[in-house]
Amino acid sequence: MDLSNLKAPKPNKKNKKRIGRGQGSGYGGHTVGKGHNGQKARSGHKEKFWFEGGQMPLQRRVPKFGFNNPFRTDYEALNVDTLDGFIGLGKLDKKVTISDLRSAGVIGKSDLVKLLGRGKIETKVDIEVHAASKSAKKKIEDAGGSVTIVEN
Repeated sequence: MDLSNLKAPKPNKKNKKRIGRGQGSGYGGHTVGKGHNGQKARSGHKEKFWFEGGQMPLQRRVPKFGFNNPFRTDYEALNVDTLDGFIGLGKLDKKVTISDLRSAGVIGKSDLVKLLGRGKIETKVDIEVHAASKSAKKKIEDAGGSVTIVEN
């Protein structure tokens, strides 16, 4: 064997379906693989993928209710006991800012944080948040700390 008797391999490709080219094409001749009559056998047929043949479509059958407010402000919840736990573990200091909460992994990069009042706190903490509930504010102030509300 040498370079003179090598030849290229047969390409691993199927031939394109040549419909509408008569009986010898292997696609039925007169029906060209489209069956007998009907909407889908006609030329120019294009059906929307959601079309259900005249049946009441799914998106019209399903009941719709409620309202999604596009201007809603979503806050990431931070409870007082969670804050106390993070301070106890040493992940947060006694003075907590928004950037400290982000670096500790409590909130995401663009999250707004709201302080909520679940649990107890004995540690004196000065914290910056975007919003706070009355009970959370009271618990932090009772422990000797302060809550600063920051603009969004």
